[in-house]
Amino acid sequence: MSQEPPVSDQDPRRADLAAKARELPDGPGVYLFKDDSGEVLYVGKASSLKSRVGSYFVPSADLGPRKQPMLDRVEEIDVIEADGEWEALLVEARLIKDIRPRYNILLKDDKSYPYLVVTTREQFPGVYVTRTPQDRAFKGARVFGPFSSSGALREAVQVMQRIFRFRTCHLEIEEGADANRYFRPCLLHAIELCTAPCADRVDSTTYRQDIDRLIRFLGSQRTAVLKELQEAMASASQARDYERAASLRDQVQAIERLDERGQDSDQQWQPEVTVFATDPAAGLRSLQRTLGEEMPIRCMEAIDIAHLGGDETVGSKVCFIDGRPFKDGYRRYRIKTVDNDDYGAIREVVRRRYRDAGQGQELYPDVVLVDGGLGQLNAALEAFSDMPEQPPLVISLAKREELIWVQDRAEPVRLGRENPGLKLCQAIRDEAHRFAQHYHHILRRKRLLGD
Repeated sequence: MSQEPPVSDQDPRRADLAAKARELPDGPGVYLFKDDSGEVLYVGKASSLKSRVGSYFVPSADLGPRKQPMLDRVEEIDVIEADGEWEALLVEARLIKDIRPRYNILLKDDKSYPYLVVTTREQFPGVYVTRTPQDRAFKGARVFGPFSSSGALREAVQVMQRIFRFRTCHLEIEEGADANRYFRPCLLHAIELCTAPCADRVDSTTYRQDIDRLIRFLGSQRTAVLKELQEAMASASQARDYERAASLRDQVQAIERLDERGQDSDQQWQPEVTVFATDPAAGLRSLQRTLGEEMPIRCMEAIDIAHLGGDETVGSKVCFIDGRPFKDGYRRYRIKTVDNDDYGAIREVVRRRYRDAGQGQELYPDVVLVDGGLGQLNAALEAFSDMPEQPPLVISLAKREELIWVQDRAEPVRLGRENPGLKLCQAIRDEAHRFAQHYHHILRRKRLLGD
């Protein structure tokens, strides 16, 4: 069998482009393919410009019927280096929207792709990923996009949220309102992803400064924003406002660590705990599609009950944020109202855990997952029905057949065993079971040994 001839034997032009690709930087950025008149044919992003661009000009390159003809027209390659994949994503989207290259076919339908919206008219602006930026709720907002990947955009937002700590909830927040004094911030505040204006933990001026920096940051003014933060940190330190100085220092360090994130993609914001899903982000996106949710799923909590013949009945609640366990959000409950009654125990745990959320004094998680089948789901919903404020979504996951029961649906959802959304639910359910069993064994040992 004859070997495929080298590129140079097939097309000198492609050989020249392949040689140029080998000289490109090995870091992230955006590449532009141009024809002989200088018209931009295609814009793409890459984690490694050298590898990605070079892949177009190997003899075996097959881009499909729509894009393959493009290779016969490419005469020039321009690149824009980026500080990280997140910035390459933003630059790519901006260029595609402005230039509208011929071979970026999929992005010409702007309405079907995600945007990033900053509601600058609000006293405490929120930051949201949406496919409908023309919605009335976003009137007067700053809109960025469209973006090519909703998953990549949400990951970029999570990175930026660690720096600028903006809110992503849809609460109506008024500075100094009486209700703020009693409101309990959500778990994003606990992990330092939000400054919690809902509970008056930050004033509107300081919050607005962070939002203004975010907007400039999105405009690729990273160096200027970093310098401004460093100067503000020094000023706060001189004024002995050490708490503010420490917060600004954390923002500076987060920006400086963005380059490290690309080198160590396995680094998590809470590395001391086990990550149960191989790809939590994929699991959350899959589950969002399965459940038909419009907004991204970020916070999930799971409930389980453990006992042995009714003895030492306990309940557990575990918390996962962005698909990863958040141990500070774990809780355990010694059941007081029933003995050998799983449904009654679930109702008790729900009422005790979500009392404040049900009164509107804190946010619910995006999804509450109950270990069990339809009966366990109905027990949880019965407890929620007594509360003025209702949770966004309650589901249950039954063992053996691994069916997902969803509130207000007559039939369960059956997913393939390899479905990433199901795997994530199983991981959270199993962790709630482990945590409940651990507490049950502690109580049994104390009773048997008299500890």
